[in-house]
Amino acid sequence: MKAHRDQHSIQLVVSQLVVSEAFYAGILGLPVQRSFTVPGAPEHMVLDMGGIAIVFVEEDDVIRTHPVLEHRLGMFPRGIGMTLHFEVEDIEEISDAIMEEEMEILYPLEMKPYGVKEMWCFDPDGYLVVLDEPLAAGKG
Repeated sequence: MKAHRDQHSIQLVVSQLVVSEAFYAGILGLPVQRSFTVPGAPEHMVLDMGGIAIVFVEEDDVIRTHPVLEHRLGMFPRGIGMTLHFEVEDIEEISDAIMEEEMEILYPLEMKPYGVKEMWCFDPDGYLVVLDEPLAAGKG
């Protein structure tokens, strides 16, 4: 019998894929990929997190596909109660890029007592993003 691996996903509604791609792939350096879709299907991006995928879809496409969601999508700010947590490399450069882009930072970059450099910011759509980089042995 062939082994079956479940693939789970979380879908995030965003204003513009190109802006989300610039943040997640460009600034954070995460392996976000545009997905090829069948004609008529919404364009989207995928961040494969090893068994769980984060799928980014533009709000206009979600509303076009599921018009009943339009009212609900407008009722609440995006990301309320949800935090996206990523381990990154070169967090100082990422922090500088986020400040240069004048993005909202909740907690600036700081050294934590549990051995990581960490910062909290909001992505272009208001989703809370926690970034951390573990300290390498002997580095400080």
